[in-house]
Amino acid sequence: MLEQDVRYLKFKTYLSFYCPYCKKTFNVEKQHEKSLIFNAIYKKQDLVLKLSPFLDVFDIKTSIPVKMGDLLDDLLCPHCKKSLVSSEMRCGECGSKVGESIVSAFAKLIPFYFCLKYGCEWHGITKEDEKSIKLKIPRQAMPEQDQILRVDNFQEVPYGYTSELALYEAGRCLQCKTPKCVEGCPVNIDIPEFIRLITEEKFAEAARKIKETNVLPSICGRVCPQESQCEALCVVGRKDEPVAIGRLERFVADYERKINVVEIPEIKTSTGKKIAVIGSGPGGLTIAADMRKLGYEVTIFEALHEPGGVLVYGIPEFRLPKSIVSFEIEYLQKMGVRIELNHIIGNLLTVDELLEHFDAVYIGVGAGLPWFMGIEGESLGNVFSANEYLTRMNLMKAYRFPEYDTPMPHGNKVTVVGGGNVAMDCARTAIRTGAGEVTIVYRRSRHELPARAEEVHHAEEEGIKFKLLTSPVRYIGSDNMIIKGVECIRMELGEPDASGRRRPLPIQDSNFCFECDLAIVAIGNGPNPTLFKSTPDLKLNKRGYIDINPETGETSKEFVYAGGDIVTGSATVIQAMGSARIAAKAMHNKLSKLSKKPKKKV
Repeated sequence: MLEQDVRYLKFKTYLSFYCPYCKKTFNVEKQHEKSLIFNAIYKKQDLVLKLSPFLDVFDIKTSIPVKMGDLLDDLLCPHCKKSLVSSEMRCGECGSKVGESIVSAFAKLIPFYFCLKYGCEWHGITKEDEKSIKLKIPRQAMPEQDQILRVDNFQEVPYGYTSELALYEAGRCLQCKTPKCVEGCPVNIDIPEFIRLITEEKFAEAARKIKETNVLPSICGRVCPQESQCEALCVVGRKDEPVAIGRLERFVADYERKINVVEIPEIKTSTGKKIAVIGSGPGGLTIAADMRKLGYEVTIFEALHEPGGVLVYGIPEFRLPKSIVSFEIEYLQKMGVRIELNHIIGNLLTVDELLEHFDAVYIGVGAGLPWFMGIEGESLGNVFSANEYLTRMNLMKAYRFPEYDTPMPHGNKVTVVGGGNVAMDCARTAIRTGAGEVTIVYRRSRHELPARAEEVHHAEEEGIKFKLLTSPVRYIGSDNMIIKGVECIRMELGEPDASGRRRPLPIQDSNFCFECDLAIVAIGNGPNPTLFKSTPDLKLNKRGYIDINPETGETSKEFVYAGGDIVTGSATVIQAMGSARIAAKAMHNKLSKLSKKPKKKV
């Protein structure tokens, strides 16, 4: 069966047109970066068929007057002068005669048909051939700052796709009937549909399609590990590199924001009920948006002086510009979400006090208590947790001292302990603050590094060194109690542990030391007990995180829900958003069945 919509042809640089008889190439060239020029002969005079790269225009230019609806009675090859009119095929749209040529794509000759009726936009090619070409279009690289220049600034490293690159990349999508990529997305974005809208150059509509299930596309497009989620299940990835779903998500969200076409979604009639959200990280922002759209009054309580949670204190400017976070938060405020800053729940107010004024509470405070290894010298000066270091740099803007009041932690030889995204953030921040040498110390091999491959690649490009299969055993201090070195031990990998990765084992008598005047410990975080102390009836699991019903997100306290890192431990932005959406659905189902929340028994 012939397909009318052949979007792959926008990849004009990969295609050539041939005569099906003499196999000679037609004159095909770019014009204004917007069209293909296809020269043939009509009635012994030059005829130019202008094909849009998106195949939504079929234009004819000739010295002979051709009007809309006219049908060419013949079309000749300019080389062998044979007729290109097919005797067997007919237009799938209007039934008119069609011209026949051959498309050469990656050394494969494929029949290609086009209607000879002026104004008809039909073009035909088989579905299998379309798939064959799409699979071989290479994944489009994203332009980014040169590694030599970027280590001296905090500007975003990747520039993002241009519209042309986005169209190229979107054309690789096969539009699967059963899209596996959606199953890999924690918030179930309709990925094929938003990519289809891109191929039609409906960029703003594509962004709105994403926002039906994800209110933070600009953020998720930058920091989510698509390679292990949606892209990992992409069918194209079985034979080639998967479609760059995250880069396309970022492109349309940036497009919508930059040309100022953001629309506030429809807010349903007020339910008269109020929701309190503790924490303004990705999970808190997500449930706030979902519940507000359903007609609830939503108030977010944030402990810090700026909203955004880990998005503002944890992720560096060069990976996630804070102006983008601010824009997304303003979007929620325009929806009617209220944000109360400098409110530490568990200290200023308790969960029980919130329940006296709100119909339900969502806890999304994250896991903000840093872990240390418990080794000698951790109390020395210039030994920081990743939380403190990144909070100083990102939220407090220490890298812009003295313009901002917080002094910048600085070292010439910096050691970062850990191998996750947070460790990469710390190391890449340190190199930008003038450190002469930055070393990441990780106890497993490169294969087990939990950080995104893109982050590891950027770190290596920026000159950051890796000491793998290595673990610190003590920090060495100077006479004035400032770190001056690290003693480490070499490791080897044993059998897999509970995480599925091979367990690192110390090698006897392999200790060695190296100089270090600033150390950052980035080995993970645990739950902050502040909220728990004032809510003793909130059930915790054996790891010290909040215990919930995984189907609803509800805790042991009725009308109290939780999600994100405070439930799972350190995870990703999109996973926190996914758990928030589950809680929002369950919360709405429960509250909508009640005319009024029952009063607490005394």
